[in-house]
Amino acid sequence: MSSTLRKIAKAVATVSLAAASTFSLAGQKWDMPMAYTDSNFHTQNAKAFAEAVKVATGGELEIKVHGGGSLFKGSEIKRAVQTGQAQIGERILSAHANESAVFGFDSVPFLATSFEESDKLMAAAKPTFQKLLDKHNLVLLYSVPWPPGGFYAKKELNSGADLQGVKFRSYNNATARMAELSGAVPVQVEASELSQALSTGVAESFISSGATGYDRKVWEHLTHWYDVKVWLPRNYVFVNKQAWESLDENTQNIVKGLALMAEKAGTARSEQLAGWYIEQLAAHGMNVGPAGEQLAADFKKIGDTMTKEWLAQAGEEGQAILDAYRK
Repeated sequence: MSSTLRKIAKAVATVSLAAASTFSLAGQKWDMPMAYTDSNFHTQNAKAFAEAVKVATGGELEIKVHGGGSLFKGSEIKRAVQTGQAQIGERILSAHANESAVFGFDSVPFLATSFEESDKLMAAAKPTFQKLLDKHNLVLLYSVPWPPGGFYAKKELNSGADLQGVKFRSYNNATARMAELSGAVPVQVEASELSQALSTGVAESFISSGATGYDRKVWEHLTHWYDVKVWLPRNYVFVNKQAWESLDENTQNIVKGLALMAEKAGTARSEQLAGWYIEQLAAHGMNVGPAGEQLAADFKKIGDTMTKEWLAQAGEEGQAILDAYRK
């Protein structure tokens, strides 16, 4: 855990503990599966959140974080929490866009390309998104963006035509569709399986932030990273609705307060690390830089097509999110 997160957790927990001393708490232990490694900043942030919850509730609510897909694979986490196999979990938001297009609001290409825009988009989408989660038996706690997404490849890319036939790692509808529109071949690969997929040639390219590249040491297999800033995908932390309702109101308020701090701390950490991750890719021999004029134009054309498609799929809910965001 970073010193910043530790200080925030300690400060918030100290204040909350004083308030919690008069409460009758639930005395529960929750499991929190996560898809990303223990070293990833999302997992570290969740551990800081869990530590703060334990202290603030006097140990009456404990959250055990299981990183790296060790309890449930990434693709299994949402279902596990919905059905009560785990009480709380984290998943990349857009991984569920096949269930509802609203889950993909953060992966509309070039809609939100900075941390400020990502936060504004999340605020615009939150009312609609919370209603959707309620239908899925889930309660939203907090959401943290990844750094801006770039394009990884094992060769130089001068235009979209260079992606013809390339095996492209996808993790949601948006990345699969981007691969199809660029002539690449989408291959579904979870984050925990990425290193093996690259080493065996199952995947040759993908879009993600510098964080994924650093965590998975992709310089061992790939040579280039293009800073296209296509989107800032978000992870979100959610709770099983019955588990949430089993907490008394005071405990819920403590958890919600700490969740707000975790969102702010995680976002700040993501922004802080964004440049550092790219420096690390370059330091390990990767060619790092912006996309060339033709490649950028080709991506923008694909983005325009995907935006229209998303609006058609998301309907009035999607249009309402965009309207609120663009105010």
